[in-house]
Amino acid sequence: MTNLTIELNSVIDMTEEQFFQLCQKNPDLRFERNAKGDLIIMSPTGGETGNRNGRLTQQLFNWSDRNQLGIPFDSSAGFNLPNGSNFSPDASWITIEKWNNLTPEQRTKFLPLCPDFLIELMSLSDSLPKTREKMKEYLENGMQLGWLINPKNRQVEIYRVGKDVEILDSPEILSGEDVLPGFILDMTRIW
Repeated sequence: MTNLTIELNSVIDMTEEQFFQLCQKNPDLRFERNAKGDLIIMSPTGGETGNRNGRLTQQLFNWSDRNQLGIPFDSSAGFNLPNGSNFSPDASWITIEKWNNLTPEQRTKFLPLCPDFLIELMSLSDSLPKTREKMKEYLENGMQLGWLINPKNRQVEIYRVGKDVEILDSPEILSGEDVLPGFILDMTRIW
């Protein structure tokens, strides 16, 4: 199954609160929304993708528990980006300062910011060109470091602020660099 995009902006100008309520009223569906206001209905993943996503999220959470520099999130966390997009990366992380600056109400809804770090893991329903566009959009909205993992091609695209995209073939590890000091993702658990 592929992801479906519904153009709504010419019919409905949905607010962030209305989008949040739509997601809450339809818990069996996973939605995202781009900056134009189009509603994206996300397809469920298969078993291999679900396992890979669990493995990378596990490693991020374990690292975060050890150092407590920030707050990690799994694929169910939604983010309201500054440009109006509403995305849910497969794994993400924000600094503890950003978390502490959120109100209790903001913490219970889609977070009103872009993650400092995130991972998008390609599944069979994902389009590589569209996912690359999404990664660039994250950069434009405040992401400091992002990894686009493509298991089919065994490639990782690394997105950094102010730098060209770096493409790695079959890396065994990925470094969190200065954004996530000391974080090493063991890719042998993902491939």
